[in-house]
Amino acid sequence: MMFDRRLILNFDYLLFFFMLFLCGIGIANLYSIGNAEGSSVSTFYLRQAMWCCAGLFFLFITLNIPYQFFVRYAYYIHGCMLLLVLCVLIVGATRLGAQRWLSVGPFSLQPSEFAKISFILSLTKYFSETIYSKTLGLRDLVFPFTVLAITFLPVFLQPDLGTAGIFCLVFFFFLLFIKIKKKTVFPFFASIVSLLPFCWTFLKDYQKKRILVFLDPSVDPLQSGYQIIQSKIAVGSGGIFGKGFCKGTQSQLRFLPEQHSDFVFSVWAEEWGFIGCCVVLFLLFLIVYRCMSIAFSSKNMSGSFLAIGIAGLFFIQMFINICMTIGLFPVVGVPLPFMSYGGSALISNMIGVGLVLNVGMRRFK
Repeated sequence: MMFDRRLILNFDYLLFFFMLFLCGIGIANLYSIGNAEGSSVSTFYLRQAMWCCAGLFFLFITLNIPYQFFVRYAYYIHGCMLLLVLCVLIVGATRLGAQRWLSVGPFSLQPSEFAKISFILSLTKYFSETIYSKTLGLRDLVFPFTVLAITFLPVFLQPDLGTAGIFCLVFFFFLLFIKIKKKTVFPFFASIVSLLPFCWTFLKDYQKKRILVFLDPSVDPLQSGYQIIQSKIAVGSGGIFGKGFCKGTQSQLRFLPEQHSDFVFSVWAEEWGFIGCCVVLFLLFLIVYRCMSIAFSSKNMSGSFLAIGIAGLFFIQMFINICMTIGLFPVVGVPLPFMSYGGSALISNMIGVGLVLNVGMRRFK
């Protein structure tokens, strides 16, 4: 069998380079966090580098299997991911009051991170097979909405409101790119909005407090409001050029909680200032732009939807995390793509990039 040279010629080297550059920035940022005296996360940057190598391994495996294979078996893949998510509720490890991880020897796996990719594959399969024939009505949205519901519920029960919310936002991101009957749009979104007040009764007490603190951090400045107050201090104190590598006071003196995961952007902003923030934002937007560019250049509907879904996932996570660190969104535990500490999130995001590169390489088919 002859090797198709077009696979190499259509490889998006810019997307791959932007991703690697952002991963490198993330590892350097984690080194700075672990450099503080008395830090308990001093080796996190080494683990992140190891997970980055593992992510590259899975990325290249993903590249070598035509993306149509993943779309064809999307429901089975997502079903397996949901089983793992359900296993978390039964035998999962509990940390910080949440049951989100499966322990595998010395490693911990967060299935909900991989379920993001399988969820996108499932929506891609459904919409790419349905959109050809007609403009979608309310009945046509029952199946994808059911997939959303059975994915949202077990993640919400962990509880992981941030990840559960991402599934909803990715679903609505898909709806922006499909044809829906005009008479369907209003009742569908009206029914969703009408259910929002009832969601409040299902939230945990600490989740309700986070939302109230988002509206006014001074309500509980030493507990629920402490994170966002310290984060805003860190971001603001960075100024234009920042305080310098390993010289951020909020991070080095341990004032900023969860700085290796949820608030890595705050650490970066304090040490590298407005200029450094612009670099990270530029890289993130370039990644999203390259994903969307591949989506619109694909000749296959499933390839287009897959790349659109991955682009939406990156943009939503980026937007929520950065808004969270500057007080424009409640603290919901959403990681910053390619920079926040965590093997499951990093590997999952790199698999997502692999799928988009896969679409780009085979967009001529």
